[in-house]
Amino acid sequence: MVSPPRPLRTTTAQAIANVPVYDGSHTEASSESVVTSQNQDRKEEHDASATDTENAPIVTESESPEQGLRAPASASADDSVPDGGYGWVVVAGCATLTFWFGGTTYSWGVMQAALVNEGLADASTLAFVGSTTVAAIAAFALINARIVRVLGARLTAMLGVFLMGIGEFAASFNTKSIGGMFGTESILMGVGVSLCFMVTSVTPAQYFKKKRGLANGVVYAGGGLGGTGIAFVMDAINQRLGVRWTFLILGIAMLGTGLPMAFLIKDRGGPPPVRAWVEWNLFKDFRFTTLFLCGLIATFPLFVPVFFVPLYAESFGIPSLGGAGLVAAFQFASFFGRLGGGALADVLGALNTLIASLVLNAVSMLLIWPFSTSIAPLVVFVILNGAANGTFFATMPTVVANIFGSARLSVAMGMVVTAWTGGYLLGSPIAGYILSATGDEHDVHSYLPSIFYAGGLSALALVLSLMTRLKISRRVMHKV
Repeated sequence: MVSPPRPLRTTTAQAIANVPVYDGSHTEASSESVVTSQNQDRKEEHDASATDTENAPIVTESESPEQGLRAPASASADDSVPDGGYGWVVVAGCATLTFWFGGTTYSWGVMQAALVNEGLADASTLAFVGSTTVAAIAAFALINARIVRVLGARLTAMLGVFLMGIGEFAASFNTKSIGGMFGTESILMGVGVSLCFMVTSVTPAQYFKKKRGLANGVVYAGGGLGGTGIAFVMDAINQRLGVRWTFLILGIAMLGTGLPMAFLIKDRGGPPPVRAWVEWNLFKDFRFTTLFLCGLIATFPLFVPVFFVPLYAESFGIPSLGGAGLVAAFQFASFFGRLGGGALADVLGALNTLIASLVLNAVSMLLIWPFSTSIAPLVVFVILNGAANGTFFATMPTVVANIFGSARLSVAMGMVVTAWTGGYLLGSPIAGYILSATGDEHDVHSYLPSIFYAGGLSALALVLSLMTRLKISRRVMHKV
């Protein structure tokens, strides 16, 4: 049976004008002309449809925020997800990766304090080593999004784990060279971390929709759990065997556990189709632009507490073990922030949860940390700030996925994460340079300018997130 022709986009007047009238002179040539005209109309309709797909609709307040800028391919992919099944195996594999790359990068403050005490370099320079590792996540985001689509999630994850392990192993032979530390810990480790981050950011969304927030929360909770244990392990090995052995043991452990779990990660239905590197039309939407700027600003202060709390604690007499304990407390709180934030995103809305995390981050930095000159308030600060920090990272992939859909997630997430480069690379070093310029790292009051620098940027990021929220909906109880 021949399917009836698709309706053409014509007005009533155009339809009447285009109706062929038989006057006895209808020839084969005129018939071909009509057919050609109809085919041309269908071609134009197809081209318009393709343009509509590329420039996906902008969400209005009456629409579901999940409709957002999703193209039909994203909507189709999201509607067919299993919301479980093998997806939980993928989540377990991704959580193992975040255990290592999140745990080691967030625990850099322990290694930084140990290397400062050994005289390798000052705090600001070593903070730059750690921040460069994290900055690689953002610097290579667009490239890594492409790599994931070409190689697939499994091969990309295994390559990332391999580079992380080799980077830690090589760093063990460069504990007396600041240049070698940059080359191994910042570059090799950084590229591996960035590959693993992209895999864990985009792969779980292929398997989940209604439970997407929870799945991402579990994945990123691995980083908080890793930091909790790794901080103590780092300090214990530093005290007993030395810094070199700490890097060596961590590298071997990463390769031994990370590679098998990375092998379990795979794309649903094979690697996603390769899209453009950047979709510039997204910047035409106010919400994408403000979310982009929010992430750019928010990442400047995010790593300042975890990098400087060990030194800050030592400035009023807390030993290195106590500093490691504070980092572990930060990571433990981050674990619950990631897990709880992911679950709340499914209930309250991902963007609402993201805003709550930024509120907690700004309040803890501006109203609690400046007055934490003893162990008790400092513990309160690291717990609240750690929870806020973890929630930010757990909810951001869900926010992006809900707005742009899983089919466009790697490109959109790559663009958003690229904005984090400056904050990752310079956020903590700027705090270190402010500390060096305004006082002595052994004086607790010298840290106040750095604290207010971090807190002020946190407040600015909060304002930008609220602008995104208000553009979508001004209703307080609206799930966004």
